[in-house]
Formats: sequence, structure tokens, C-alpha cells
Amino acid sequence: MSGIKHLPGNSTVEDVVAVINADGGVIIDDFLDAEAMEVLLGEIKGALALAKNGIENELTGTSTRRASRLFGRCPKMVDVAMHPLYHDVARAILEKPIQMWYGEMRMTVAPGIQIGMTQAIEIQPGQKAQPLHRDDSAFMWRHPDYGREGRLQIMLAGTDFTEENGATMVIPGSQVWDDERGPKVEEAVPATMKKGSALIWTGSVYHGGGANVSEDDVRIGITMSYDLSNLRQEENMYLSLTDEQIRALPEPVQRLLGWDSGENYMGWVEVDGLMVNPHFLLEDEPEIVQPTYTSIS
Repeated sequence: MSGIKHLPGNSTVEDVVAVINADGGVIIDDFLDAEAMEVLLGEIKGALALAKNGIENELTGTSTRRASRLFGRCPKMVDVAMHPLYHDVARAILEKPIQMWYGEMRMTVAPGIQIGMTQAIEIQPGQKAQPLHRDDSAFMWRHPDYGREGRLQIMLAGTDFTEENGATMVIPGSQVWDDERGPKVEEAVPATMKKGSALIWTGSVYHGGGANVSEDDVRIGITMSYDLSNLRQEENMYLSLTDEQIRALPEPVQRLLGWDSGENYMGWVEVDGLMVNPHFLLEDEPEIVQPTYTSIS
């Protein structure tokens, strides 16, 4: 099994999309610069310090600490979410339009994307490997029935990722497998990368946290997902973030966290009898704008 391809941090969106479409995932070297990475890591360590080790669970790990609600705890997460080699790549891969009839009009409607989950993960020495799995199983996704991806995940290296300290294990190419073919450990390769680099992969790729067999090397990763906006978010952002926290974020991130509705009307709220885009609730001088289909062919 060949390894995971690496691309430099100055790659184009088109280059990254091409590798992900072919292999299911890619590593972006130097995804964040050293200064931004240190700021984010300081925020992440503060969140992890409040976390407890997992309970007896193969998926979450017993020698692993996890912290979520990252957009309420770590202002630098905005840099991850809005990075073009993640945000723009997610739009290119996930926002595949479909055609539908609306009366006698033939319409082209594209789904939006939303932030589905966030988590800082600290794998400690002694942690066993996580079972290989597909993240889009959360949506009861079937392969290859749907013919489209539901999720694009990122794992940003807060420390160097090595085979010894539990680098994420990935099976490149497994995004094309049907659901009858199960993953084998020997098919997986480690996503070894330097601090500040990032693994980006689709929800259909088999992967799992590696075993930390080192003596004292803790592995810290920061992960989040972009999901189709017509799917339920894995992490409940509406209850995870306070009104003050969501208002402090840039408008594009507010919308990505769920305070928005797309062309397919998912997520509207009722105001004075109208179906309104929920971002209305965050605006200082709100203007009622109903969700509308924007593309007609």
C-alpha cells in the first residue's frame, strides 16, 4: 500500500481537490505557519487541561483526552475553518448540485456546507489503536449508493505525528470501496507529518487513530469536519456555544456553524409568518430575507 501524498502549503485548491478525488485524502505540509500554530496550540492545551481520559471505549480511547466546543474556546479555530485549502476544497468536493423540478421549472440546487464537529485529541503513551472506520457512518451513508461525499475532515498536527506516537492510520483509495469490503490493519498507512501540517480526507475513507507505543511522546491533533448542510451536525453547535460566543465570531463562521439556511431551505426559522434565514437572529439591524433557490436552468 502506497503512502499518503504530501502537498506544500502553497498548493492550489485544484491541486488538493485532484489528489483527494484520486486517493481520498492528502497531507498539506505547513498548513498553518509557526506563529499561528503556537497560538492555537496554547488555546487547545487550555481546553485539554479540563478534559478527562476516555472511559472503556475502543472508539474514544482510555488513554486519550478529548475536548470539543472549540469555536467557543479557541479563537484561532477561525484560521483553520477559513483556510482556502480546507474551506474552498470542502466546497469544491461537497457542494455538488442536483437538478429538480419546481412546478414546470427545472432548477439546479446546490447544498451548502456546515461545520459538523470539532475536537482536540491528545493520544497518550499506552493508547491502543482505534478500530478503522468511516466517519460518514454517522449519517448511515451507503457506498457507493449516493455517489457523493457527505463529509470532509481535517486533522491538524499540534505535535509531530509519527508512527510511534499514534499518527492517524489511513487506507488511501478506500473511498471507492463498497460496504461489503471491510478494512484490514495491514492495508493502513500512518499519516506522518510535522507540527502545523494537516491531513484532509473524505468521510468515506477508512482511518483510525494509531497506537501510541512511545515512552513519553504525547500526540495532539485538532480535528473538525465540513458536512453537507442538509445533514444533522454531529456536535450540537446551538447548545455548545453561548449567544455571546457566536456573536463574537466572523459572519462566515457563524453561518458555517449553522446560523444559516441554504438553497434547499434547510434550517429556516419563522419570523412574523415568514420562513427566514436564521442569521437574522444575530444581526444588529435585521432585514428579513427568505431562503430562495438561486440557480435555475
